[in-house]
Amino acid sequence: MDYLDRLAAFVAATRFDALAASTVAAAKLVLLDTLGAIVAGSAEPENGELARLASARSPRGAATLLGHRAKADSFWAALTNATAGVALEVDEGSRLGGGHPAIHVVPAALAVAEERGLDGRRLLESLVAGYEVGSRIGGATTARANVHSHGTWGTISTAVTVAKLSGASAETIRAVINLAASMSPANTWTPALDGATIRNLYPGRSAFQGILAVDLQGCGFTGLDDAPSDVYGTILAEGFDPALAVAGLDTLAGPDPGRELYRIEQNYFKLHACCRFNHFALDAVMALRRVHRLESDDVAKVEVVTIPFAVRMSEPAPASSLAARFSIPWAVAAALVLGRTDPGAFDGVALADTRIRDLARRVEIGTDAAMSPRRADGPTASVRITLRDGRTLEETTTVVRGDAARPVPRDELTAKFVALAAPIFGESHARKVADAVNEADTLEDVRALTEMLVP
Repeated sequence: MDYLDRLAAFVAATRFDALAASTVAAAKLVLLDTLGAIVAGSAEPENGELARLASARSPRGAATLLGHRAKADSFWAALTNATAGVALEVDEGSRLGGGHPAIHVVPAALAVAEERGLDGRRLLESLVAGYEVGSRIGGATTARANVHSHGTWGTISTAVTVAKLSGASAETIRAVINLAASMSPANTWTPALDGATIRNLYPGRSAFQGILAVDLQGCGFTGLDDAPSDVYGTILAEGFDPALAVAGLDTLAGPDPGRELYRIEQNYFKLHACCRFNHFALDAVMALRRVHRLESDDVAKVEVVTIPFAVRMSEPAPASSLAARFSIPWAVAAALVLGRTDPGAFDGVALADTRIRDLARRVEIGTDAAMSPRRADGPTASVRITLRDGRTLEETTTVVRGDAARPVPRDELTAKFVALAAPIFGESHARKVADAVNEADTLEDVRALTEMLVP
């Protein structure tokens, strides 16, 4: 079997009953975290308008527009919810590859499962399968420097998830992967860095097209025999290595404690509401601030050395909230001034704070070619803070908090969800949602969960 046959066979064979308890627990946490990102992002003005458009375009839809008292069909619901889920930059991701797999699997899986009245076990097994394939395809891809991971192979993630929900055979799943690969959006980093919110549509578009890929296969459309190699090995990437996409795949299943971990168990959760590439410096800054009880008035300048891509994230005066989330000087300055890095550190009020703007101009960015966002065995950022009294403080980050290699307690991730969802639902109801997600495998119909995800 070639790599696509192996991936397709893996998806077809994935069964909830065969998943280890740790895999199920990880899938529930990823589901909870992603729902928090979507619900919080749903309050952004443009996402409210998009939800109204989605509902108007599909007035007989049965899939919930999360955070809104409205429904749409699964196409529009997946597009709308996935778009909202990246607006505040709090969605989880995969250090091993695939960018942010959950935001490419959860919205479509939830919308289609709700539309069809499927149970929670079917939902969770489809999330595990779609996440695995998306992360593996992403990890096998050496993307071009300006290709943004959102969207790209996320279309395959969505398609695999929906095909799994449909009970598709391995042969059908392979066909769906090939169709979805040829429908991959070609997205660049530029809109994110410039703060253009069309960037937020990247996973929304791949969610829509991933669902469409499954339907097109049912209509009889045909794809290439190896579309990922065609798309990711040519126009979207410097190279694509199929062997990496299936490395260790055969040892995933079963309760063996020595087994390979599913990718959904090796993810990272964001504890700062901004681009992951900020987090390496932010962990160091927040540690120094806490240990030395720093106030921003104490700081003369900050020097950051981190991954090479940081040179593109060095704008000290971002023009919008989204651009601020992709600015290392801004994120560092906001952390020092406000003592927090939640969504409020990047909103309109923060953007008008002259203390943050002044300090951001005194944050210097350098890079080190040896540093990589995928590393867990070496530094990802070093920070030196020079104080006004002449002292210097230094800290280095290797793996950031929230990564599977440096995990945080479940209670901290639940608190993150509650903080994100409480402005929409109220704190008491947000905690009830968290409890329901923790029992997702007992749901006879996922509608019992989705009906809770509205104000």
